[in-house]
Amino acid sequence: MSAQSSVADSVYNKYLDFNLARFQGEDKEKIIALGEELLPYADKLPEKTRINFYFAVGKMYEDSDQDNKALPYYEKVAAAVPDYYVVHRALGYLYLAKIKDIEEKLNASSGNQALNQQLTAGYNAAVRKALPHLEKAQACDPSDETLEIIKKLYKNVKDESALSSLDSRLKVLSKNCIDILTDK
Repeated sequence: MSAQSSVADSVYNKYLDFNLARFQGEDKEKIIALGEELLPYADKLPEKTRINFYFAVGKMYEDSDQDNKALPYYEKVAAAVPDYYVVHRALGYLYLAKIKDIEEKLNASSGNQALNQQLTAGYNAAVRKALPHLEKAQACDPSDETLEIIKKLYKNVKDESALSSLDSRLKVLSKNCIDILTDK
C-alpha cells in the first residue's frame, strides 16, 4: 500500500468517525472538533464525499449558530451541485437572516442619511444574494411562505421586472432538482 493511499484511507476513516458522531447525536462540541480536525485534509476525500462533507460542515456550523462559518461550505456545495435545492434553501434562509438584521438597523438609522444609504446598499446586496437560492428552493420544493418572501424581497428592492418573470424562472429552475447528495 502506498503512503498516499494510506493517508487517503486515514482521512476517509476520520470522515466516517465524523458522520458516526453526527448520526449518533453526539454533542455539538465533539462533532465540531471532529469536523474541524478533518477540514485541512478534505481535499484527500473523493470528490462526492468531499461535497457531502462540506454540506455536513455547513449544517454543523448552522446548527451551532455559527452562520458565517456555515456559508462558505454551503456555497461550495451549491457551486459543485447547483441542482441540490436543499443547500439553496439553507443559503437562502441564512442570507434572509442577514437581511432581517440589516432591516432592523435600517429602521433604527432613520436620522442618519449616510448610514441609511450604506445600510440600504447592504440590504440590496444581501437580497440579491438570497434571491437565487430562495428561487431554486421554491422551484424544487414549493412553499407558500418562501414564495411570499421572494415576492416581498423583489418589491422591497423595487424590481418589478424580476417579479413579473418569477413564474417562468421558477418553471425553468424546477428541472433537474436534487434532494439527496450521494457519496458515490
